[in-house]
Amino acid sequence: MGEVKRIAGAYDWAALLRLLQNSFAYMEGRIDPPSSLHAMSAQDIAEFADAHAVVVIEEEGALAACVFLRDKPDALYLGKLAVSDAFRRRGFARRLVDFAEALAREKGRTHLELQTRIELTENHAAFAKMGFVKTSEGRHPGFDRVTEITMRKAVSR
Repeated sequence: MGEVKRIAGAYDWAALLRLLQNSFAYMEGRIDPPSSLHAMSAQDIAEFADAHAVVVIEEEGALAACVFLRDKPDALYLGKLAVSDAFRRRGFARRLVDFAEALAREKGRTHLELQTRIELTENHAAFAKMGFVKTSEGRHPGFDRVTEITMRKAVSR
């Protein structure tokens, strides 16, 4: 099974952007507002990786999964968690969350945190199975309805 590893510097950032675009394509027409991924470039991902953390799993010579990690005062925030369609149902998302939890523990953070769109109920259920619980609801600027939920998971000691 492929190694979970943090990447930075020289990497095929365009391939990572394609993984995200392909993995998030199912959201088209389901979420409003549209994903911020539409405005993201390969260079943006490289800059994020240098400032924060991007973690990937490569399997069978292919980029299989990724997650973006960013420090918050008491939590490690997970964003852009994606698994290639060719590698779904193999536990890659859980492996990335486990990696994030170990990193959070090293950094002295007490929680993992993520946000997911209100419409993506299957994501809510998947994250709940990994130990995340809904802690709040939010709205994107200009919206008068809930557009996202925040979920947190306590970091085991």
